[in-house]
Amino acid sequence: MSARPNRFQSPTYGARRPPVNSQNRMYLAGANTAASGSAAQLLPPGSNSGPRPSYGTRTPDHVHAAFAAPAPEHHTTSEHTPYPHHSNVPPSASTTDTFTDKYQFASNPFLFVNSYPEPDDDLHTPNPRRDKKADKGGTLFTARGMANVGCLLILVFGLLCLFAGYPIIVYYTRDPPSTLGGYNLGGINASGQVPEIPGNFGLIDNETPKEAYTQISVSDGTEWDLVFSDEFNTDGRTFYPGDDPFWEAVDLHYWGTNNLEWYDPEAIITGGGHLNITLRKKRNHNVDYQGGFLTSWNKFCFTGGRIEASVSLPGKSTVYGLWPAFWTMGNLGRAGYGASLEGMWPYTYDSCDVGTLHNQTYPGTGMPKEAAGLSYLPGQRLSACTCPEDKTHPGPKRKDGTFVGRSAPEIDVFEATVTPDTLIGYVSQSGQWAPFNHEYRWNGTEPNVAIYDKKITDLNSYIGGWWQEAASALTKTNQDCYTQGGGCFTTYGFEYQPGPDGFITWVTDGKPIWTLYASAMGPDPLTQVDQRPVTNEPLYMIFNLGMSKSFGAIDFEHLEFPTWMLVDWVRIYQPRGKRNIGCDPEDFPTSNYINRCVYAAKLGVGADSRACEQVY
Repeated sequence: MSARPNRFQSPTYGARRPPVNSQNRMYLAGANTAASGSAAQLLPPGSNSGPRPSYGTRTPDHVHAAFAAPAPEHHTTSEHTPYPHHSNVPPSASTTDTFTDKYQFASNPFLFVNSYPEPDDDLHTPNPRRDKKADKGGTLFTARGMANVGCLLILVFGLLCLFAGYPIIVYYTRDPPSTLGGYNLGGINASGQVPEIPGNFGLIDNETPKEAYTQISVSDGTEWDLVFSDEFNTDGRTFYPGDDPFWEAVDLHYWGTNNLEWYDPEAIITGGGHLNITLRKKRNHNVDYQGGFLTSWNKFCFTGGRIEASVSLPGKSTVYGLWPAFWTMGNLGRAGYGASLEGMWPYTYDSCDVGTLHNQTYPGTGMPKEAAGLSYLPGQRLSACTCPEDKTHPGPKRKDGTFVGRSAPEIDVFEATVTPDTLIGYVSQSGQWAPFNHEYRWNGTEPNVAIYDKKITDLNSYIGGWWQEAASALTKTNQDCYTQGGGCFTTYGFEYQPGPDGFITWVTDGKPIWTLYASAMGPDPLTQVDQRPVTNEPLYMIFNLGMSKSFGAIDFEHLEFPTWMLVDWVRIYQPRGKRNIGCDPEDFPTSNYINRCVYAAKLGVGADSRACEQVY
């Protein structure tokens, strides 16, 4: 197949194009040869409107015809071309094209290139009328544009529904999960700690029976709600620092009461569905015994309500010398850390008078004389007498700008003992108080107290000493409910309402034992002290098992080691709609004070209380 001839090839030096039939025509672009011409003109083939430039000889007619042959089905005159006419340019005078006419460029650069359509390319056939009709006259609101915008709007709406609408709809249409009183889902404690291992660590133990989720108050007969429980059913739990979100076993010697044992976390573990605190004869830190002391200090606290635990007391009811206890203390004091307690325990006082002073007397005068030699306490550290501009008092303040008196009071669920003369087991159910009454004689008569069964309960003859005033009653225990005896369990607890008109009612096996009303700790004109209210401080829990001659005589001959105290469960209830848990409540804050001081917990044995002030 021969190569297609080039229609722009010179007829002198290139191959000639074969003749074509008379129907084939072609447009030629020429230039206006007039002096003023600058526009291009489309020439009809064969026109001879003017003189032609020549190389010296006339181009033969058959050569001219070859170059003038048009493509099939194309227009042959300027009148038929789709492009506009140039009326300002006169037509060429010549009717015959020369060779040079074919290669002379027009002055209009848009005509430099042959832009006429190829036979197979309809896209290059401009038609303004058709284009205007297809594009709706150039408007932006075309059907295609509307479809594109509509799709984008649907896509955006779908994304908004997915990432914004769906979470909002779910939030408002489903029941929120309960934190059971915690500060986060799952029950994070008041200091923000979480367990290092997963497990059953909600504020209410998953294994607490449903029937125990409410309790009838012994004081007003209303139904109270469970706010905390621990069933201790998971075996192998330990209580070293960081092991548990609500409990921690201490590692120290309880020097404040001259205990004979070292408290070691090793002595506390869960097993058989119980919390097991063991006292054994084991040399530890240069003392001969090892015991256990478990606390929820700065982890879980409560204010008001009812606390109770099911306990099997250690040893036997016929052998004396052990000192098991279940008790509570205000969170501003850390039990076992003496510097944190100095000037804090066992105060529960909110007045500014002599009761807040060192030795409970005025400096230099020793007055009032009825208080002489009564108290060895250093004075209330965070008293209502604190200057309003003081930066160390944790608050709160009253409307008049004075501080509320703060402290670390103590209320005991029980301290168990066996009387050496009768060999009968009792529990002391008590509260510790300061400042003191004259001769520690608080008003223990009706209607300030109520004893519900005098056959098993009587007021304790011990009423206090230099360091504390004790309002206590002794209640006979079930003599079989000892771990080295019958092994049964007894429920011990107390129910209380804070405030100057409050009360504390101790409970055993669901029955009220005795009640101390705040009026029993009312003003004393002899020592010039005011009302000592039932504490508003957030209280934390303590279980411990040890020995001390300061508590009572010890029958080393008949005590059997190891011995242990078992706790089946512990539960806390509060009035419905009046839940108040946490160690840093808004109305009685503790965390800033503790964190600034860091407290005597870092200072160790015998630390001076002024060391805490120096940290500020």
